[in-house]
Amino acid sequence: MNPSAPTRRDEAWRYSDIAAVEAAWPLPAAEAIVVPAGGNFERTIVQDSGTIHQLDIAIGKGAAAAIHVLNIGGDYGRVELNVTLHEKSDFKLGVVQIGGNTQTLEIVTTVTHAQPKARSSQIVRSILAGKATGTYLGKVAVARDAQLTDSVQSVKAMLLDRSATANAKPELEIYADDVKCAHGCAIGELDPMGLFYLQARGIAPADAKKLMLQAFVAGVFEGAADEEMLTVAALKKLVDLV
Repeated sequence: MNPSAPTRRDEAWRYSDIAAVEAAWPLPAAEAIVVPAGGNFERTIVQDSGTIHQLDIAIGKGAAAAIHVLNIGGDYGRVELNVTLHEKSDFKLGVVQIGGNTQTLEIVTTVTHAQPKARSSQIVRSILAGKATGTYLGKVAVARDAQLTDSVQSVKAMLLDRSATANAKPELEIYADDVKCAHGCAIGELDPMGLFYLQARGIAPADAKKLMLQAFVAGVFEGAADEEMLTVAALKKLVDLV
């Protein structure tokens, strides 16, 4: 046991594969990204080999950053983002997690609105089968002077088997009084009536599942520079599950 590694008592690692974390510890320093005032930054992350990605992103005045994540590979995969927004900046995060067997996949974010009139949007969709575990821990912190903040978190998970697990903790910490912040979370299973409807029209059960799952993640990668590649990779993983 590595005494310096985190344990389940650490909130950010509560649902992690601790053995995998200990094996990778100590982690390298997080990648630091600075988006200058008025700048535009985009990054695609495909976690397909069981790795831990950590990014610290500072978004300057009037700048924009967009991160698109496909978290699908390895026994344990984690993407952790620490984002700071300055005045009138914009941050968008789109995530699809697809896991099966005994995979543990995690998205952990801390988005800090440090100055006024910034916007942030986080959309996370997870599809889990077998004994897989998918986790989203997302904190939005709004500083006292960050008036006119606009922030939204939309988190949904689909369980294909009762043995799969989805953990979701969208969190708001707001010190300003003129803000628009919202978060929503839903965890469920495929609609049996929807499956019946498609099968009644001659669509095979496996194809009906794939169609409904494609609809579930549709739009998450819309507008991404690598939208086609991300969509193809996500659909390939879905085929493996169903």
